[in-house]
Amino acid sequence: MNILVCIKQVPDTTEIRIDPEKHTLIRDGVPSIVNPFDGYALEAAARIKDKDSGAQIIILSMGPEQAKAALKECLAIGGDRAYLVSDRAFGGSDTLATSYILSCAIRKLEETEGKFDIIFCGKQAIDGDTAQVGPEIAEHLDYPQVTYAHEAFVEGDIVKVKKEVEDGFEIIGAKMPCVITVTKPSFEPRYPTIKSKMAANRKEIPTITSDDMITIDRERIGLKGSPTKVKKTFTPPVKTGGVKIHEDCSEDSAKKLFEMLVDDVII
Repeated sequence: MNILVCIKQVPDTTEIRIDPEKHTLIRDGVPSIVNPFDGYALEAAARIKDKDSGAQIIILSMGPEQAKAALKECLAIGGDRAYLVSDRAFGGSDTLATSYILSCAIRKLEETEGKFDIIFCGKQAIDGDTAQVGPEIAEHLDYPQVTYAHEAFVEGDIVKVKKEVEDGFEIIGAKMPCVITVTKPSFEPRYPTIKSKMAANRKEIPTITSDDMITIDRERIGLKGSPTKVKKTFTPPVKTGGVKIHEDCSEDSAKKLFEMLVDDVII
């Protein structure tokens, strides 16, 4: 079983800042974490690996050099090897360009790591909340996909997924290779041990650049390949609390409301 988990290092959402001119996230000085939904995806992969001693988990992330810290964190939890996709040419990529770059990186990885049976992604990244990259990777690779997964189980060449739907859950089967995006399950992801952290810190993380992906179309990456443009960002105004009317009876309350609306020239 060959499993790939795509993860993203994201800024702590409590300290996000936006560049007012470029309309992109300012990462300098902002604490970064592994996207929580990607952590759930890694746990789903690790649970499959627990039942298959021959399974391996490869971790893939696109981002700046500092994203290697997030990759090492994932290696400590259950990953076997990790790769970083990084290049100045990728800067400013929207979800469509990002998913295209990742799909090209996946094809490049399969030259050495072999065909991936399952590709896990988090449902969405907490810094963008688009939930688009995972499904778009599936489209670029022409793989079947299942979204909003809670759990995944392998039976032969089929992955059975417990999928969250509006009124409960569905069990859906997908033939491998496939892409699965994971939402928050009913259980918490496992924690790394001191031993696994030390082992992860010793592992080398190769970087994949645009030059390594010979077939990549440079018109489809970076700002040039991003059809989504951010025209404006702003902080919404803080709304004050409403006025509560407490009179002795409903008739008096209605009369009071009428008087207030008249005074404010609303009616």
